[in-house]
Amino acid sequence: MMEIRLERLGGEDAGIVLLGLDRPAAKNALGHQLLSEFREALSILGSDAGVRVVVVHSLVPGIFCAGADLKERAAMSPSEAATFVQSIRTAFSELQDLPMPTIAAIEGGAFGGGLELALAADLRVAGSEAMMGLVETALAIIPGAGGTQRLPRLIGISRAKELIFTARRIGAEEAGRLGLVDRLAAPGEALPQALMLAREILPNGPAALRLAKQAGNRGSDLGLTSGLAFEQVCYAQVLSTQDRLEGLAAFREKRNPRFRGE
Repeated sequence: MMEIRLERLGGEDAGIVLLGLDRPAAKNALGHQLLSEFREALSILGSDAGVRVVVVHSLVPGIFCAGADLKERAAMSPSEAATFVQSIRTAFSELQDLPMPTIAAIEGGAFGGGLELALAADLRVAGSEAMMGLVETALAIIPGAGGTQRLPRLIGISRAKELIFTARRIGAEEAGRLGLVDRLAAPGEALPQALMLAREILPNGPAALRLAKQAGNRGSDLGLTSGLAFEQVCYAQVLSTQDRLEGLAAFREKRNPRFRGE
């Protein structure tokens, strides 16, 4: 049975793709099959120029992702466990590196690797009853799929340390105050709100969005001078696109632009 489902929306939403986690028996825990299907889906999306926005969500009511599959983990040797955690880390880096904007729609729990998955998306929308946390230290391990790196970059090192050291679970409202979550939604409305956000992004120039993401991601790991230089490189690539000319023509003619990603 498939544990990852891709749904390409049509009509005015063409270009938006839903990536659904669907492993109800294990609360979407990150096991071998789910992870393999997840990485395969990312490979498909990353090579498809028609994909404008990806929304990661859960098809299992009441849970986003419970984290690593600890039942599978218990049967692994230390070296096998290290290899598997590396594959999760790589998968989440592949999500972060998708060329188009990505949004995580969080309902229910997102714990450990489940929150690390959401952190790898560009933006996060959470239902007001969602709960989340990097809880690994309570199991005498540490976040190993990017949590110790992405969370501090998002909310600051001191706040991230406090959450990691205490293994505290926080609600969506506190996550919003910390800047971990970008938009809050009513219970059960995270996906509709994420789709509304995707629709705000969708009309904009696809090449510009991809280059803006690339500039932001790369620049955040550089000093300001190097980051500005990289932004200049990305801007130069925008100048040669047909979409830039279409944007200028649409502005001049007072009409909506028809971007083609070229």
